Amino acid sequence: MVNINGNLLEDHKAVLAIDNRGYAYGDALFETIRVNAGTILFWEDHYFRLMASMRILRMQIPMSFTPEFLEKEIIDLITVNELMNASVRIKLMVNRVAGGLYTPASSDIEYNILASQLQSNFYTISDQKYEVTLFKDHYVSTDMLSTIKSTNKLVNVLGGIFARENGFDNCLLINSNKMIIEALNGNLFLVKDNTIKTPPITDGCLKGILRTQLLRILEKLPEYQLEEASISPFELQKADELFVTNVITGILPITKFRKKEYTSKTSKRLLGILNTRIRLGN
Repeated sequence: MVNINGNLLEDHKAVLAIDNRGYAYGDALFETIRVNAGTILFWEDHYFRLMASMRILRMQIPMSFTPEFLEKEIIDLITVNELMNASVRIKLMVNRVAGGLYTPASSDIEYNILASQLQSNFYTISDQKYEVTLFKDHYVSTDMLSTIKSTNKLVNVLGGIFARENGFDNCLLINSNKMIIEALNGNLFLVKDNTIKTPPITDGCLKGILRTQLLRILEKLPEYQLEEASISPFELQKADELFVTNVITGILPITKFRKKEYTSKTSKRLLGILNTRIRLGN
């Protein structure tokens, strides 16, 4: 079952019109959310990012779009799919209503919600090899639109194809200033000695929800020095660790870039702290 504008429908009955603006113009955005046994992780951060993103895209936010309303929509969908005791991936999509060409006829919105089951109740790290490369065919702009989860993700799509065709597990994206900003599917962190560094939002990286959680954790760990600063490709081969973060997989250590191989000691420690916070409901 899926949720289309508040209506719960069987998958094969859930359709979008051919003039849907998300399809026709990429005039849409989405939130990818993790739910563990009926608990929406980091819901407040997701909700406020969604509201901020809708404002950036100049969408009309319905009065009904309260955190309580959307939370109930998500939980109702999980319940009807009999997933209340499972870990679930939720994709909440918002698009402007049909009408107009590039200039929309209205700023009113529609929404849909999809749910799929995940394998693990908590974040885990495997010891599998995970090799990345740079994607240099296209660059990401250093502006506000790059920081939101819009449906315009062609750079990520082409980067994924490039990685698959060349035998890599992921690609790192570069902005128009030739700085590393993120991976295809999440934010990037670099560890060198006791310094942990991640690109700033002003470089064009996604304002990731798990990125936000880790920044809060690291601010309270005096043994690490946290930096939000640009990362050049040259720095990658000097790092001790690289890892990618997103709300579905948690922390994903990179094991190799070019001839450089990395450890995952810090990644595993941070993941343990993150899981503890989740268990305690923080």
